[in-house]
Amino acid sequence: MSCAECVQFSLQETLQKQRECLKRQKEAVKYRLKKLAARQSEITKKSSVIRESIVQKYQEIKAVLDEDLRRTLSHLEMEEQAAFSALDGLMEKNCSLIQEIEQDLARFTVSMDETDIEPDTMDIGTLYGVMDTLNNMDPSSVSLDEVKFNQILSLTENTLLLISSQTPIIKKLTQSCQFSQYFGSVPHHNFPSLLVASCAKIVKYVSPDSSEVCLDPRTAHPKLVISPQGDSATYTDTWQQLPDLPQRFDTTLNVMSSQGFSCGRHYWEIDVTGKTYWELGVTYPNIPRKGPTEDCWLGRGGESWCVELFDGEYTAWHGGVPHKLLLTKRFCRIGVLCSYPAGSVTFLEADNMTPLFSFCVGTFSDRLHLVLCPGHDHCGTNAEPLVICNVLSPSCDL
Repeated sequence: MSCAECVQFSLQETLQKQRECLKRQKEAVKYRLKKLAARQSEITKKSSVIRESIVQKYQEIKAVLDEDLRRTLSHLEMEEQAAFSALDGLMEKNCSLIQEIEQDLARFTVSMDETDIEPDTMDIGTLYGVMDTLNNMDPSSVSLDEVKFNQILSLTENTLLLISSQTPIIKKLTQSCQFSQYFGSVPHHNFPSLLVASCAKIVKYVSPDSSEVCLDPRTAHPKLVISPQGDSATYTDTWQQLPDLPQRFDTTLNVMSSQGFSCGRHYWEIDVTGKTYWELGVTYPNIPRKGPTEDCWLGRGGESWCVELFDGEYTAWHGGVPHKLLLTKRFCRIGVLCSYPAGSVTFLEADNMTPLFSFCVGTFSDRLHLVLCPGHDHCGTNAEPLVICNVLSPSCDL
């Protein structure tokens, strides 16, 4: 092979090597393009998942707020209905009073037409009776619990501030320390659950005078066993040999709290888990306690207000008037929210603070006590006690 041919061969070999190298580089670039395209697709998918998750969380926050709005408005609507019911009752009494006065007027007219003798003047006692009735039917005595709803407004403003303090979310990524100014070391990812808890407590903690009470064993029916702590009442089929005290119920299975109140607003929760029959509510201290009179039963007289469960049906009672509640769920805790200034008693399903029934009394005339009736064994299905749950005061909230 000549020298020229050697040079030519060497050049061809070099070019071939470079060509092969370029091919390999081309394949490497094509593979990288493939990997980049795959990465692009992966990022698109991840971005889509993150986007959906963010949208879902915002929707969950909105759902929490919407549900809390529904529940809060249901409280207002129930109190409004209770106030209307009370006003309807007062209007019926006024209409009856007008009919009585018209009858008196007709009697006087007939007397004047039938004789020239001056008719007897109206009995002064009757006149005073009318005035007393009017005084007892003052429209201003029926009102909403404005203090409670003003507190609800304040709490909703706090919730708005809570949400506003955490937006824009992107900005909070660089200002995470600001969150601790409001909630200590609570991490950002707990914010939705924190909001849920906050909203769930809006109605629960509108009662600044929420207080613990204990049951008074001196008032308990002899077939009730009161716990040493005074926080539960259990039915027993054995008649206990107890002193026949004036304050003891001897027919109905009732027990009252030792503490009574004549001011402020109070809230208690009663655990009714596993029970098929119970009654609970509030009562004046002068509720009848002896003998078979129906007024000894909660809500059957004018001295008490209650909700009961019996044979799967819920009923609210006062003054012997039953109010059937269209409820089928078996509740675990019942809340009793009583406002002495507003003259209202509201019963709630305590887990989510859904109102069950509200009484608008107008003006309470005596001290109020919590009162419980765990009921008889109900064919062996009602052995569980009624338990008063300790309720944290608002200062223990967030």
